[in-house]
Amino acid sequence: MMPKRTGLLAALVALPAALLTVAVSSPVFAADTPAYQIDLASLNDSGSTGTALLSLRGNALTVWIKSEGMVPGQPSAQHLHGSTDGHDFQCPDDGDDTNGDGILDNTEATVHYGDINISLTESGGTDAGSGLAVDRMPVADAQGKVSYKRTITVGQDVVDHIKDLHIVQHGIDRNDNGKYDFEGAGKSELDPKLPQEATAPTNCGVVKGAAVGSVPVGGVETGGGAAEGGGMSSGALTGTAGAAALTAAGLLVLARRRRRTEPVAAVAVAAAKTGDAA
Repeated sequence: MMPKRTGLLAALVALPAALLTVAVSSPVFAADTPAYQIDLASLNDSGSTGTALLSLRGNALTVWIKSEGMVPGQPSAQHLHGSTDGHDFQCPDDGDDTNGDGILDNTEATVHYGDINISLTESGGTDAGSGLAVDRMPVADAQGKVSYKRTITVGQDVVDHIKDLHIVQHGIDRNDNGKYDFEGAGKSELDPKLPQEATAPTNCGVVKGAAVGSVPVGGVETGGGAAEGGGMSSGALTGTAGAAALTAAGLLVLARRRRRTEPVAAVAVAAAKTGDAA
């Protein structure tokens, strides 16, 4: 005799199939844990988009990102940018290419999205100084998709200003040859030993529902931080789920607890190599 279905499972079955697909593939946060959604929008005509979720339990920040349209097989430097001292920043758009060279470079974009606050590496340090630790950044798969999840201990300033921070991923393929090189967009304005394709932002997103203020007068220091705190160095490269999906995720975790199963996650780490400037 089949066991009797509970009302909880019946409710799950009633949810739209597409919504369940998002919920199943999403991280599950406890009901009492604040969660914030970020939709990543394409920059530099890259076609790269994605969704991110942030959750806080005390000073433990969990960051989950799923993006697509990245450069296959290449690392994606990614960060939480912005300020925890009262300044308001926002994502730029391609119209902020102030020098008119057709590339929104990191210097032009940093004026809008601020310096690196947290480096979203897969292991090791997460401070601004790890901003271009390419060997610890996620690498896009053969389809140009990046899947990332990590829990990081953060300071109280980040907890208090989480809505003022936003996610930026870097790396474009201007000449569509499947790698970062100097032929696509020339040398990086931050370091001539790096290709511009490796450092230019590919997408950006702010916390949904957060107030978006104006750029501070005078902007910010460009280059992603000081040389010791996130600046580009020659030794390294740089679907909206909505509230309903989070609700579905919460229901799923309750069902999973009843079955006493646990999700299993795997993280792949790869490295990429760039050529020398001509």
